Amino acid sequence: MPPRCRATVACDLCYISPVMTPAHSIHIVDTEEQRHAASLLLGQRYAWRGYAGEHVLEEHAHRVSLCATDKGMTVGTATIGFDSAAGLLADADFKDVIDGYRMQGGRVCEITKLAMAPAADTRKTLASLFHAVFMYAHIKHRCTDMFIEVNPRHRRYYEAMLGFQCLGDARHNQRVNAPGHLLWSSMDHIAQQIATLAGTASPTSAARSLYPHFLPPADAASLANRLLKKTR
Repeated sequence: MPPRCRATVACDLCYISPVMTPAHSIHIVDTEEQRHAASLLLGQRYAWRGYAGEHVLEEHAHRVSLCATDKGMTVGTATIGFDSAAGLLADADFKDVIDGYRMQGGRVCEITKLAMAPAADTRKTLASLFHAVFMYAHIKHRCTDMFIEVNPRHRRYYEAMLGFQCLGDARHNQRVNAPGHLLWSSMDHIAQQIATLAGTASPTSAARSLYPHFLPPADAASLANRLLKKTR
């Protein structure tokens, strides 16, 4: 059986078709209404996990937030942070590690503020969100290396289901007042997994990977055409 996700999404993973439907869609958060709905979801899920701090989505020159909606209701959100003179949020805890990738010429980015509603179709929502994150970070911004900070309890999920690698011991994350591991994946690895596995899941699939639940080529092309028209 695939590992159970115990991250901020607080979900049980069952099979859900990766094909997007008119009722289920991914959007860039670019209106006050969308920011409010995503911030509300973040606050509720992070508070449920006992994480400290305020978690509000705000406009930022070097971050793009995505939301998943189902029948008009926000059921998931994730934010992509791009490198700049101010760095990444993960630099607060792991700058020495991330700098190693920068020194090798890497274009680094990070995933933050990831949460999903308890009632979400979790596998479909998480797979489509991560697929959209990849499109935006790799295709539009040419990022080569992706990072995410996760609680030690969640580490195995990201390693097993998405192929992330853990970069050393956990450190204390001041933003949520909890320990966190820094995980990394090359964009080349993600691209290879998508090319090989996306859209191949079946109702009886027990694959220990989220990639078969990524969007099949036709749906991915449609989503990319819509997302990548955005100017940022």
